[in-house]
Amino acid sequence: MSGTADPCDAIVVGAGPSGAVAATELVRAGLSVTVIEQGDWVLADAFDGARPQWELTQLRKWHPNPNVRGRPEDYPVDVAASDVNPLMFAGVGGAALIYGAHWMRFMPSDFRVRTLDGVADDWPFAYDDLAPFYAYVEEAMGVSGLDGNTAYPDGAPCPLPALPIGKVGRKAALGMNRLGWHWWPGSNAIPSRAYRNLQPCVLRGTCGTGCSDGAKATPDRTHWPGAIDDGVRLLTNARVAEVTVDSHDRATGVVWIDRDGQRHHQPAGIVILCANGIGTPRTLMMSNDGAGIANRSGMVGRRLMMHPFAAVMGTFDEDLESWVGPAGQILTSMQFYETDLSRGFVRGAKWNCMPAGGPQSFRAGYGDGPLTDAWGANLHERVRRKFGRSFEWGIVGEDLPDTENRIALSASLTDTSGLPAPEIHYTVSDNTRKMLDFHTARAVEAMEAAGAVETAITPLIRDCGWHLMGTAVMGDDPETSVVDENGRCHDVPNLYVMDGSVFPTSSGMNPTATIMAVAARSVLALIENRREVEVAA
Repeated sequence: MSGTADPCDAIVVGAGPSGAVAATELVRAGLSVTVIEQGDWVLADAFDGARPQWELTQLRKWHPNPNVRGRPEDYPVDVAASDVNPLMFAGVGGAALIYGAHWMRFMPSDFRVRTLDGVADDWPFAYDDLAPFYAYVEEAMGVSGLDGNTAYPDGAPCPLPALPIGKVGRKAALGMNRLGWHWWPGSNAIPSRAYRNLQPCVLRGTCGTGCSDGAKATPDRTHWPGAIDDGVRLLTNARVAEVTVDSHDRATGVVWIDRDGQRHHQPAGIVILCANGIGTPRTLMMSNDGAGIANRSGMVGRRLMMHPFAAVMGTFDEDLESWVGPAGQILTSMQFYETDLSRGFVRGAKWNCMPAGGPQSFRAGYGDGPLTDAWGANLHERVRRKFGRSFEWGIVGEDLPDTENRIALSASLTDTSGLPAPEIHYTVSDNTRKMLDFHTARAVEAMEAAGAVETAITPLIRDCGWHLMGTAVMGDDPETSVVDENGRCHDVPNLYVMDGSVFPTSSGMNPTATIMAVAARSVLALIENRREVEVAA
């Protein structure tokens, strides 16, 4: 150990969306806060969205799969026993740096799955309890959308007007209207006009590999400048190896490793893990000399949910300008979101209408044709026929928790610091496969109703594990859950988890809005009750 720093009131591990919310509120409340992030700052100019090479560099340099990307700050992930590849990004802003910025609240039913459908678990709180925190983070992120979405009891208001739906959105809406199905303009964490430290969206359509225009709401722009001005100490290129605890099971701080391999100890009264649904349980498992902490329930690392994703691409005989952004969601539909047992499965999925992107997109990501279609003269013909004339209905299906879908520590694979890599055990359930089959069939109907001359189904995209949830589940019973409803570990009372790890269920929604709202609720409860937190002597 190279040394021990001066103690602080609170450590936050991870500088992504939930870590940004936690640190911002803690420093505003007068606490001294150190944030430890294994990645670094990534400036807008580093992204290639405005450059001709964008479609090439997205396949490696900015690929969402850390095993493909292989940056020094990434850790490898053993996916040999997984149907889906987990996707993430290490840096100030976290995976939001390369997210699509789809912004969706969970539906009211998502908090009552056990009550309504007899599966999984209810959350310890309801949609109405979280609604004020949704509004809080939406204002901070400058979310653009159209108020009054009929799928929500309160219409899910947004602080900024919706982005234009363009030719793609109008064509998709035509098909939905002909079928009488629900659709709504997409809500996105992308400002439709200049907003605080964010530029207005220029509709470049390269959102998923970083916004080169500074228009996408990511924590490095929305939260960290102000938090640092308020006194947060943010350490980058710092990989946390373990949470240290005393003999009374109180957290005493964390050990972190710098790029030179030197170990450091940062003491703190409170430790908050915001390292995502894989990084957080991995840290808990690596602690206590690898014996793990906060795991009386045996649930650390279990109940992993990653939202298997399917897609239907439609091609039309007219120019739809379908390279125009946003690349997030132009429209959404919750037509088939709630359970209907006559379909043969429980729960449902959210649809998002997305542009097809550039010509390289027809070679990568989708398994809708033989390799010969993606090479030589056939590729040129395919691009001529589809480029600018295609769009996608993407399908995010609810992923029910299963204790056998889990994370373990690899016995052989390590990261560049010598720490054990995570090993993923994950099987797509029969319920999910039936769900995706049903929804892709309906999406084909929607495409055909809109006038598609060709459709292509991708029933499951392997690189789709963006949404990492459930691996440190919240609940009232310490024997069956890791944390309480405010993210406090049952077994280590000054250790908190404030990321998607705590989710009892996954919903069928992109989870960033809920991750940030739950973090806001949790950290404000911590601040209110901080005098009662049991810290190490």
